Amino acid sequence: MRGGTSRGPYFLRSDLPEDREKLAEVLLAVIGAGHPWNIDGLGGGTAVTCKVAMLSRSDDPSADVDYFFAQVVSAKREVDFSPSCGNILSGVGPAAIEMGLVEPGDGQTTVRIRAVNTGSLIEAEIQSPGGEVEYEGTTVIDGVPGTAAKIRLTFSEVVGSKSGRMFPTGACMEEIGGIPLTCIDVAMPMVVARASDFGLTGHETPAEIDGNRAFYERMEPIRVEAGRRMGFGDVSESVVPKFALLAPPRAGGTVTSRYFMPWDCHPSYAITGGICLATCVLAAGTIAETVVPQRFDGPAASIVIEHPSGHMEIVADFDVDGEQLGLRKIGTIRTARKLASGQVFVPAGIWN
Repeated sequence: MRGGTSRGPYFLRSDLPEDREKLAEVLLAVIGAGHPWNIDGLGGGTAVTCKVAMLSRSDDPSADVDYFFAQVVSAKREVDFSPSCGNILSGVGPAAIEMGLVEPGDGQTTVRIRAVNTGSLIEAEIQSPGGEVEYEGTTVIDGVPGTAAKIRLTFSEVVGSKSGRMFPTGACMEEIGGIPLTCIDVAMPMVVARASDFGLTGHETPAEIDGNRAFYERMEPIRVEAGRRMGFGDVSESVVPKFALLAPPRAGGTVTSRYFMPWDCHPSYAITGGICLATCVLAAGTIAETVVPQRFDGPAASIVIEHPSGHMEIVADFDVDGEQLGLRKIGTIRTARKLASGQVFVPAGIWN
């Protein structure tokens, strides 16, 4: 399925190995990881097309479906189970209905999802006229051609997704390697810095940034040190924390940003990354405050992120007590499309 601006296979968790190491080997074979084109699998040669969703009925009374996510690293033969993915999440509700995990309503179906990787709870509103998932519609999301049916995603319990704290280091802003930045953990742990501090405008295309290896050589040690300070240990082989650059907007948005996965630039923006960045904008004393001087007092705000493919709107329900931000719910609109169903074959030498 395409979920938001990402794509990948959606499995029943029960159809896959329980053992995490064996599961990783199976997913590497499914995607065809270890080759830049993923020629021997279903991957698309980019981070956004090498994602996997695994679904099961939830034993959590507040959820219908458990969503377990895996990021397969296209050319490195690595699988990272630590993050979640909000774009792939966009397809979880439709997939759960298609797989028989959730009984659809007539008109609209609300699927309550628990993100296993982070513990977040999400409500997905799926269009289901006549008790069937509707994929066609008039909603446009930047980064995907055409239009499709609207899927509303509302997140709760996203603060401290990995660390248990909004600001894992205890500081709203600090300095690493001479670069002022914010380490923040809301839906996705992130390191947020100003593009100008790296000699960039923040409006470069992903291809321009990816061609600038000097930027990555400077960014990666900062990200690794930030991961250590955030309590994640050695993150040199992990995609968490992600990295983002901020710049003033040019097209009517709240802020411009480039999001890194983390060793290449996202062609649009991750949903979890957008939620984290929007929270960084709302919170006082962060690096975002030096780029977005506007303050938001609640109880609701719309943060529009300008990204390489257009815009993403994040809507937050929150309150402010002095300098403390209380985030109740936060969400966005996405779309999804079912692309194929059937069997994918794994070599018996890997998993018989």
